[in-house]
Amino acid sequence: MNETPVWASESFWKKTAIWVTAGAFLILVVLTFDSLSQTSAGGKRVPAYSVINKKIDYVYDAKLHKFMPVIGEQELLFGKEFSETEAEQLVMLGKKTTQAKNCMNCHTLLGNGAYYAPDLTKAWLDQGWINKEAREKMMIEFLMHPEKNARTFGSNRKMPNLGITEDEAKGVVAFLKWMSSIDTNGFPHNFKTINAEE
Repeated sequence: MNETPVWASESFWKKTAIWVTAGAFLILVVLTFDSLSQTSAGGKRVPAYSVINKKIDYVYDAKLHKFMPVIGEQELLFGKEFSETEAEQLVMLGKKTTQAKNCMNCHTLLGNGAYYAPDLTKAWLDQGWINKEAREKMMIEFLMHPEKNARTFGSNRKMPNLGITEDEAKGVVAFLKWMSSIDTNGFPHNFKTINAEE
């Protein structure tokens, strides 16, 4: 009469562990594919690379209670309209350059990285570039010759010369413009763009 209930038996818990592990694995697979589709360029939250041909802003949406990227009319980068393939190549050059030069050792990108230097998530829209007309040139000059174009904003922290070529600098600028179009769910909060009217 000393029978062990089914729920208390060793075999029950072994089977339960197998089923729970298998179920969790399947959920993880589904979530992985869903995440990949949500974060791939050309989707709802991450625009196609050719968005670098457009005006990008970041404005507060009162209905959603967060800041959202807004894609506007045509605003060519470097005075050229890039096809999707050309835009992808340029943005990928910029992405690979930021990886090769270890930019995340000092900066954050999309919330990842270090906090020594400014966050670059919306760097294309930063008011520090003074005006839209000078922005591209200033960014390229700063990336290629940071010691001559120091922008410390009172922190006295200066970017070292990383030996970035003009092509790499243009790629980084394209990457930063594309990245500013990504819906980051309101991050960074209360960011005022170069287009903001005081």
